[in-house]
Amino acid sequence: MPLRIDNQSVLDALKINFDTEGLWALNITLAIIMFGVALGITMDDFRRLFSNPKLVLTGIFSQFILFPLVTFLLVNIINPYPSIALGMIMVAACPGGNISNFMTQLANGNAALSVSLTAFATLVAVLMTPLNLAFWGSLYEPTAKILRTVELDPFELVKLVTLILGIPLVIGMLVRAYKSKLAERLSKILKPLSMLIFLIFIVVAFSQNFDIFLGYIHYVFFIVLFHNFSGYLAGFFFAKAVKLSYKDQKTLAIETGIQNSGLGLLLVFAFFEGLGGMALCVAFWGIWDIASGLGLAYFWSRKSDKALA
Repeated sequence: MPLRIDNQSVLDALKINFDTEGLWALNITLAIIMFGVALGITMDDFRRLFSNPKLVLTGIFSQFILFPLVTFLLVNIINPYPSIALGMIMVAACPGGNISNFMTQLANGNAALSVSLTAFATLVAVLMTPLNLAFWGSLYEPTAKILRTVELDPFELVKLVTLILGIPLVIGMLVRAYKSKLAERLSKILKPLSMLIFLIFIVVAFSQNFDIFLGYIHYVFFIVLFHNFSGYLAGFFFAKAVKLSYKDQKTLAIETGIQNSGLGLLLVFAFFEGLGGMALCVAFWGIWDIASGLGLAYFWSRKSDKALA
């Protein structure tokens, strides 16, 4: 036990190289990505989604209730260091990642459903991300202790999520509604450009912290892999259990397993001062789920949709 406590102290004292300029760059990048995604979203996407309440309920339940619950169970089973556990809960509290739309299309899933869920989940996340982080984090005593040591102002948390996700979403949809041709031109440029900027940001951040990752990645490597695949499995089999189509099962798996870890990392530095284990867990998730998502999407792209229809 003393060795575990010593390791925990070393891990939590870890400082990832991520300064104020980097935080602003991440803020702007996430807002641009959300704006780019929103340029392709119309009110018809919401109408189509709500015309089938089963899809709405299944998608939102899978992302904001099922996955956080699965994460809470994993935390209790694995019993990781508290800061790593809080990193897992942070990831599970975030909405689906915007890159999930591209991966769903690659996987021959329901691209329209993916885009619609991204939009709706982003709006829901304004309230559900702070709520899930506080709720599940407080239920597990080791993470509850961390939450009690920080000033986690719910209003500030909601405000930040709204600024980064909510406002770009609304502006992008307004541009699409009133300037559709402009939106189409911007979308063709912004979607690939914003993802390229995000990938460059990840590469630069990773290169600046390469020694740290090499020295400490073993603390979170297998935890992140297991956690990520549990998200895919939870989304897929929950969709299967409620008898959605195979295309929708793939879509829900990707929407549940691909999380907006960029937002999670932003919240870690904004409210937890870059807490070592937490930051390491969320940062590695951001790298890993892109690789695993692309791998899973490619696998499904090669597999007949008749297999599990």
